[in-house]
Amino acid sequence: MTIREPQQERSRATHQRLLEATIECLADRGWSGTTVGVVAQRAGVSRGAIQHHFPTREDLITSALEFMFDHRMNEVRIAAEGLPFGPRRVESVVVRLVDYFTGVFFKAALQVWTAAAADAALRERVLPLELKFGRKIHQVAIELLDADDEDPTTHRLVQATLDLARGLGLADVLTDDSRRRSEIVKTWAAHLSTALSTVDEPEVANNF
Repeated sequence: MTIREPQQERSRATHQRLLEATIECLADRGWSGTTVGVVAQRAGVSRGAIQHHFPTREDLITSALEFMFDHRMNEVRIAAEGLPFGPRRVESVVVRLVDYFTGVFFKAALQVWTAAAADAALRERVLPLELKFGRKIHQVAIELLDADDEDPTTHRLVQATLDLARGLGLADVLTDDSRRRSEIVKTWAAHLSTALSTVDEPEVANNF
């Protein structure tokens, strides 16, 4: 038992190191540059070790995306504990959502989505992940905004926020777009805060 536990711990550590190295390679080198050999070298393991954990390159890459997405969502939830309440909360939430789409994970995922557009077999594996990611981040946004997703207007506003964040992430891929992005985030957050407040207001009967 005392022998197996260190072995299992080392196996888990290697597993996670491979996933993290894969995301870094995707962000730095793109889809074509993220080979099993390159990931092995970056993670400091043998090719055989990778194949022990992930039989194929596609297994490695899709597992890395899922792992990193779940990790990032947990980070967002933890960070939410420090978010302010009141009018400033909406802007803080929007900033965090945009940060997610301008981070390393998004750049890595974008490489895979692009490759999947031209590869039917890869697309079949990636599409369920994209749908899962979309549902999960929408749910997290609703939680952070403390909004009512049952309301159609609120649902569309949150989805528009995520679409905006994704677009800003794309604009940041080739050049540093932080200055313009900051102004857009402030403008949209102010609009979103007003719109959500209007949705939350109870209807007043017209007695006239």
